[in-house]
Formats: sequence, C-alpha cells, structure tokens
Amino acid sequence: MNIRCLIVDDEPLAQRVIERYAEDIPFLDIVQKCSSAVEAIDVLHNLDVDLIFLDINMPRLTGMDFLKTLKNPPLVIITTAYAEFAIQGYELDVVDYLMKPFSFERFYKAIQKAEELLKGKDQRQFENKEADKQDDTFIFIKSSKKTYKVNLEDILYIEALGDYVKIYTNEKMIISYQSLKNIETLLPSTAFPRIHKSFIIALSRIDLIEGNHVKIKDRLIPIGTNFKNEFEKLIKSI
Repeated sequence: MNIRCLIVDDEPLAQRVIERYAEDIPFLDIVQKCSSAVEAIDVLHNLDVDLIFLDINMPRLTGMDFLKTLKNPPLVIITTAYAEFAIQGYELDVVDYLMKPFSFERFYKAIQKAEELLKGKDQRQFENKEADKQDDTFIFIKSSKKTYKVNLEDILYIEALGDYVKIYTNEKMIISYQSLKNIETLLPSTAFPRIHKSFIIALSRIDLIEGNHVKIKDRLIPIGTNFKNEFEKLIKSI
C-alpha cells in the first residue's frame, strides 16, 4: 500500500528534510509540495491525498486554521517548531506532532502510526461493504483475540481511552484497539453523533440534556465546544 503525501510548509529546507526522509521509505509518495495552506486547499481539490505533513506557522492561513476548514481531511502529521500547539493538534485528531528538528527515527515512528490507521481504514471499508450486503443493524468489534457482534440498538455510548475505545452496551463494556475516529466511520452519524473529542453517543439513549452535558443512564457526558453547534442542529432537526 503506497501512501500519497502532501507537504505543506513555507520553508524550503523543511520541505527537503521531509522529502529526503520519505525517499528512504518505499511506500511513501510525495505527490505535491505547497508553501502555503491556501495553495494546499487547491491541491486537495484536485489530488487524492492520504497524508499531509503540515507546518503551523505560515503566512495568511495558519496550519491549525487550515485544518479546521477541512470537512473530511486526510491524515495529518504536524511538523513545527512550536510545542504550545500540541494539545490543539491532538484535539483535531492529528496522527502525530513532530517538533523540528526531528530525526528520521522519530519521523518513521509517525509514519508507522499513519500506516496502521490507513490499513485499518481499508479494512473497515471492506467490512462496511460486506456488512451493507447483509445487515446495517450491527457491527463487528475486535477486542483482544475475540470479535464481537454488537447490535447498534444495544450501544449506549463510546468513550476514547488513549489508543483504545470503550464501547458501552446494555449488557457489557468492550475495549477495542482503535481510535474514536475509526469507529465513528462505522456508525450512522445521525444516530451516533460525536459530541466531544472523547465521546460518541447513541442519540436514542439520551435520558436528559442539561447545559453542556447529556445523561445516559447514570453517566453524565460532556458536550465539547467544537461539537455543540452540530449537536444542537441535529437535536432541532428531529
């Protein structure tokens, strides 16, 4: 599997470092380089990209602001000299956050994370196609060496836990090694909205909405600032 990459950085030297590292990884293809986020927007309209190497401090439009404009962004690895944006970057679900100057070893570690996510995405797309042929009322979840069939109507909510997710159902809790973003692709968004960077909920299971929280059974779940508007729109549309 080749990974199609886009470099977005206004420093030619920084671009060259990434290019040189990428040359030593056979499955990385640098399809384009951009010196600004504005230029990158146009590239994404015309090219299929799996992974963006994104600088933060750029003219006209910062890397973070650029990322916020993308509705369905490719995977993103932040490359920057500014450590203070790390938390914001992870809130936007970036794959990794590389501090300049970074070594090839650190670069390759980030690439391995992206590779695993893309392999999981391909597998999920295949599983989704197979599921569409059969039934859309359940999903299969891998946990350790077991695979559980989970009926959608049994799901209460899903919580992120580092590199894992915890899926709470009527009868049990299942821990699965995958990101919340990954499992989000398996679920119908109108029935299972993401209301926080760490939570997806079953809309039909809400007992109460009060302030910036929803209550499902005995659990109070926060509504994140970045998700509140979309969630309120969804509620009003019902």
